[in-house]
Amino acid sequence: MVPLAADNLEGLLNFALEEGIDLTVVGPELPLTLGIVDLFQAAGLKIIGPTQQAARLEGSKVFAKEFMRRHGIPTAGYFQSSSPGEALEILERRDIAFPLVIKADGLAAGKGVIMAAHKEEARQAIREIMQERVLGAAGDQVLIEEFLAGEEISFLVFSDGVYALPMVPSQDHKRIFDEDQGPNTGGMGAYSRDSILSPDQGQQVMESIVYPLLRGMAAEGAPYRGILYVGLMLTREGPKVLEFNVRMGDPETQPVLFRLKSDLVEVFEAISAGSLDRLHLEWDAGCSVCVVLASGGYPGKYATGLPISGIEDAEKIAGVKVFHAGTALRDGKLTTSGGRVLGVTAVGPLLQSAMARAYQAVGNIHFEKMHYRHDIGAKGLRSAGE
Repeated sequence: MVPLAADNLEGLLNFALEEGIDLTVVGPELPLTLGIVDLFQAAGLKIIGPTQQAARLEGSKVFAKEFMRRHGIPTAGYFQSSSPGEALEILERRDIAFPLVIKADGLAAGKGVIMAAHKEEARQAIREIMQERVLGAAGDQVLIEEFLAGEEISFLVFSDGVYALPMVPSQDHKRIFDEDQGPNTGGMGAYSRDSILSPDQGQQVMESIVYPLLRGMAAEGAPYRGILYVGLMLTREGPKVLEFNVRMGDPETQPVLFRLKSDLVEVFEAISAGSLDRLHLEWDAGCSVCVVLASGGYPGKYATGLPISGIEDAEKIAGVKVFHAGTALRDGKLTTSGGRVLGVTAVGPLLQSAMARAYQAVGNIHFEKMHYRHDIGAKGLRSAGE
């Protein structure tokens, strides 16, 4: 691991130049919104990700909403506000219906979205975000959005700015506790299964959301190249956008890419060359599941530096891979260093078998106060009547 912070753009550039890095793929949203792609490209380096202008789709929820309005992309109705007084006044409008959703405008590590069941919860969310500044500058503006009912789906594509290749669909589990109880997190697990989204629905998403976005970004002088994450709600009126991420989503990345049989480097090279239309992606026909192992107390305060054991035994199980997220080596020993620590991922011919392998692997891993959801993938079984 290179001891460089994700926002140390000059340090990262110098490292890439000194080490002769041929291809850089950006994972986190922060360096993208700060302009790392622009910086690397100006230095003649090959890098995968959207420019700073294009990354506003995630960096500012207000920008994303206005962009969708300009280009006719289906999403929830909304009001925006840049002051707590104005936001509180909006809550008193006669056309406001509950439940509704309060969103901080800027980056908030997955914690800037609050579902308010009634007016007092909405007021409290406004106070916390805009007055108490619990999310810092991310709360300079807020969106007050219509609540969309339906099934939530994660839809990711590779894009070279003109053409897009969809990945297999997945479904995230954002709440901290089983049965979607408790506060939102960055994601406690995800599963991927083709039946999440029908071929007709997938085509509709491409035609009504992905390609209008690509055409719109190009028309506005910010062609979108890289990986685009579309958070969808399958409503009665059809798919609508909840949010955009300008990178692979976590924990969806793990189960989605675990099913990819094609060479990922070839995909990145095609994005860079603008030749995605020449590729055909091959995917494992089975299912995959990722269970996040989190520190006790997450998404609130939690301890770090706790020893981790059992990963080698977990990975002896067929079809299992353990991805590291919040880990560190201290005195040669693996320890916890974040809220979401590990992503235990398994693939299987059926969703049930992938779930069984993932949870068998989880049973081999231990660190003090380890917490995880026991129902990752259960939504998929219920929706299929299994």
